[in-house]
Amino acid sequence: MTHTQLEERPVKQAMIRGLRMKCPNCGSGPIFRAYLKTRDHCPVCNEDLSHQRADDGPAYVTILVTGHIIAPLMFYVYFTFRPDPVVMALGFSAAFIAISLFVLPRLKGMFIALQWAKRMHGFGEVSDHESKPETAHS
Repeated sequence: MTHTQLEERPVKQAMIRGLRMKCPNCGSGPIFRAYLKTRDHCPVCNEDLSHQRADDGPAYVTILVTGHIIAPLMFYVYFTFRPDPVVMALGFSAAFIAISLFVLPRLKGMFIALQWAKRMHGFGEVSDHESKPETAHS
């Protein structure tokens, strides 16, 4: 079976499941066995997740997203309340770390789900869960 003959996988649904840190195939099993350590297989549907290659992508996007959240808040707080610079630096540093720790695994889940949906890095192989067309016998 070639790549063009394989059934399309729903990208949006997979990305939402990845955002929820769930298996992109079934949406039930957890992707991670630790904070950022990916499971080799989904414990529910047995989907092979070992092909994922998220690498540094989630970290870069986490910094981008968190920076876009924190920067406007910094301007607002500074110009509205004029806090002491040390208090502001400590407060926003803690906020940046907290937001980053919350966002990072969710973005990694989305990266894995996108790779799964687009059949990248070995996710394109036909698995036992996907229906294989019946061969006609004459």
